[in-house]
Amino acid sequence: MGHTVIVEDDEDSARMISTLIGREGHSVATAGSIQAARRLLAMQSPDLLLLDLHLPDGSGFELLRDVELLSDVEVVLMTGQASVETSVQALRMGAADYLVKPVSPVHLRGLLSRLIRPSRLREELAQITEQWRETGRFGDLIGESETMQRVYRQISRVAGTAVTVFIHGESGTGKELVARAVHDMSRRREQPFLAVNCGALSPHLIESEIFGHEKGSFTGAERQHQGFFERAHGGTLFLDEVTEMPLELQVKLLRVLETGTFMRVGSTQLQQTDVRIIAATNRDAARAVERGTLREDLLYRLNVFPIGLPPLRERGTDVQLIARSFLQDMGAQERQEKHFTEGALARLLDYGWPGNVRELRNVVQRAWVMASGKAIDEEWLPVQARPAGAAVEEVAASSLRRLPDADAGVLNIPVGVPLADVERQVILATFAHCGQHKERTAAMLGISMKTLYNRLKDYRS
Repeated sequence: MGHTVIVEDDEDSARMISTLIGREGHSVATAGSIQAARRLLAMQSPDLLLLDLHLPDGSGFELLRDVELLSDVEVVLMTGQASVETSVQALRMGAADYLVKPVSPVHLRGLLSRLIRPSRLREELAQITEQWRETGRFGDLIGESETMQRVYRQISRVAGTAVTVFIHGESGTGKELVARAVHDMSRRREQPFLAVNCGALSPHLIESEIFGHEKGSFTGAERQHQGFFERAHGGTLFLDEVTEMPLELQVKLLRVLETGTFMRVGSTQLQQTDVRIIAATNRDAARAVERGTLREDLLYRLNVFPIGLPPLRERGTDVQLIARSFLQDMGAQERQEKHFTEGALARLLDYGWPGNVRELRNVVQRAWVMASGKAIDEEWLPVQARPAGAAVEEVAASSLRRLPDADAGVLNIPVGVPLADVERQVILATFAHCGQHKERTAAMLGISMKTLYNRLKDYRS
């Protein structure tokens, strides 16, 4: 088992922590000051260093600055009050985590079970980086653009820590892939990764889904249910679209972040959880705070390490690299190879991709299905979308009309038009644009032939 050094001037606290670590089979040494700690570290490099922030001869941060002495030691700070400032400072100085005193046995056992030497993490990161240089893949993420390289550097930096990550970006940019990359490169990789879309859960059931419930706590609760926090214990919980979470539930999430405890619905017993939180949103979080849909104190706790994902239109030739990857996946699945023509690749690069990577995947799948031969040309690819960043006011002010250039393939639709009318205009315009070719129309719209036939029949009646 591993060796741990505890730097704590409170003898009772040091003795208690030593006992807990000893029960897990680790050898333990204690020091009551920075000077005593330096002597212990010089004699034997430990696997884990538990470092109190407030010591008789200075701050624990002073010991953290000794990079050579701690080059291959997992450092965990111990503090009476966990704060965002402490987390960020510890991250910058190389600490992997921090414990709030009095130390929770649950959290301490979790730390010991996840011990990985920093040198091993650096070796793994070097392998992933080499893979990216050869293939353009960083784990499950694909891309070589400068904007994505920045994202990769951020993932590499934060993955080895326990800091809360807040991912923001447009819908379809791959926020869950980034969250999973952080998890897969972290010390929690062997534990569960659970993803929950806060906007997709029923407002009446979201608390039960996240925190669990006791049997009989409400109508239909016929048995005890473990929520996401319990099921993700020891691992990572990804809260997507966190700005859609009800305000009353945000208060309870804030409590979990601050104390590491929660209660199931219908229970009065506190449950301890050892979970890393990664949150994400496709909205402007600051504006959500202004509108009152997101608590400012919750944003403060979540936004410790922000990662911004660029939209696909700002990633240059990444779109072609990703499209080829999707095409390879389709070919492997269907056991038939196909390829893009040069014209098709140029069309992919010119398109604005308002739906980002998710839209690109759907387009590639449709094109693969509709192409009769091995070559996929421009016929089944979308035409140029409206320029990125066009003002919403301009769209709302324009009248519902077909553009004079029938080949432009663009409809201007004002805000407030009933959805049924919007659907009718889009289907008929696409049908005309495709020369009344039903299969092509259905493919471009992403609907079945049966649905298209039914809609056209309704419109003619």
